[in-house]
Amino acid sequence: MPRALWPLVRGRPVVAVDLTLAATGRQVRRDLLADTGAGAARGGFELLLEESDCLLCGGIPAQAVVLGGAYVGLFPVYVIRVQIPATGFDHSVRAVGVQHVPAGLAAAGQARWRRGRHRCGW
Repeated sequence: MPRALWPLVRGRPVVAVDLTLAATGRQVRRDLLADTGAGAARGGFELLLEESDCLLCGGIPAQAVVLGGAYVGLFPVYVIRVQIPATGFDHSVRAVGVQHVPAGLAAAGQARWRRGRHRCGW
């Protein structure tokens, strides 16, 4: 899998991902804050997205997860197709749906990819 250099926003790596809208098939780009060291290798999800994005992109509901840290409480999980054009990554992954994402990342989320599982090149 090709490697990519991720741009920094406020000194933190940002990954551009494409999601596909269920109603139209049109792709929308989201800039996700990369957090490659977060969580356990057996966590129940791969990334955080605004819940509205999960629903608009036809996310399939999965078992909810309890989060602690920046997001605290019980959150819904959706199976959603995610593409990373810079690496050719194109898989369905589990995404936690949250109401709000970090300020400064317009309509974005936080990626928490595990090395090796999807080999997304980070």
